[in-house]
Amino acid sequence: MRFVHDSLPQRICFGSGEAAASVRREIENLGASRVMVIAAEAEADLAAQVTAGLPVALRHDDVVMHVPVEVAARAREAAAASGADALLSVGGGSTTGLAKAVALTTGLPIVAVPTTYAGSEATPVWGLTEGARKTTGIDPRVLPKVIVYDAVLTVTLPVPMSVASGLNALAHCVDSMWAPGADPVNAAFAAEGIRSLAAGLPRVVTDPFGLDGREHALYAAYLSAAAFASAGSGLHHKICHVLGGAYNLPHAQTHAVVLPYVLAFNAPAAPEAERRIAAAFGAGRATDGLHALRAELGAPRALADYGFTEDAIGAAADAILPAVPPGNPREVTAGDLRRLLRAAWSGADPREGI
Repeated sequence: MRFVHDSLPQRICFGSGEAAASVRREIENLGASRVMVIAAEAEADLAAQVTAGLPVALRHDDVVMHVPVEVAARAREAAAASGADALLSVGGGSTTGLAKAVALTTGLPIVAVPTTYAGSEATPVWGLTEGARKTTGIDPRVLPKVIVYDAVLTVTLPVPMSVASGLNALAHCVDSMWAPGADPVNAAFAAEGIRSLAAGLPRVVTDPFGLDGREHALYAAYLSAAAFASAGSGLHHKICHVLGGAYNLPHAQTHAVVLPYVLAFNAPAAPEAERRIAAAFGAGRATDGLHALRAELGAPRALADYGFTEDAIGAAADAILPAVPPGNPREVTAGDLRRLLRAAWSGADPREGI
């Protein structure tokens, strides 16, 4: 056994009902005195709860999905004008992504308080969209110094969005099994993430205001993102980045729809990964385990439901092909991508093969 695994320098604070106290402590530990709070308008009340008593210099709510470059520019200008010395993000992946865009050019430390299961808070990956193209990169400056996880902050996330966000986290786990930097440590994190999501998400659906399912999902969101941060982007994420940037599709729902088709495509060529995924689901086959979970959750089904059109399949496949990561378990052709996208567009049963 030979591998190289990078563990990221990051402090994790996990405790239901403890967000405000944890944030105050961590801001004090950073020695910050002028905090820029980034939270979309929809999270304003949660942000107010979390930031009580903090030395807030600016509250910024100009948050847009996929972080358009012009939105990032406005946030950077606001940070400079306010003299901010730390960033506090309260929200989902778009909010964390905007904080990362500011940190990328300023070096300001981030304290991230996630309210979804997106996982961006645990990675050094940034993403910006210009026109119809989304560009991503890796930079240690954008990795939040601290993550404060509080399941209480996620109970207001509607069940459909909770399901989509949780399946986005599941996609991190699955992709980490065969991404370019996959290793045994990533696989262990990913397998535990799958197990915890499979246990927690059904409880979120049946008891949205209960903390047990929410805590399982939030814990798994960190594990999945930590695995992904080390393993890198596999085929699934390359597909979704192109779809999100070029067609402005909703991030979590796109991941939730595409995942079973990438799993069905790659699993036959990656038997060890397939075995671990299946075992984490408690199923005989990985595709069967995912299918059963999705059925129980009422998961997003087809890209057509989110605005992706059949006539875009060819161009999308051509755009994805150059981004296919090296070392994918199975060779990928433009024809393969067209078939995969057509199945995802229509919501066909992935167990019938791609």
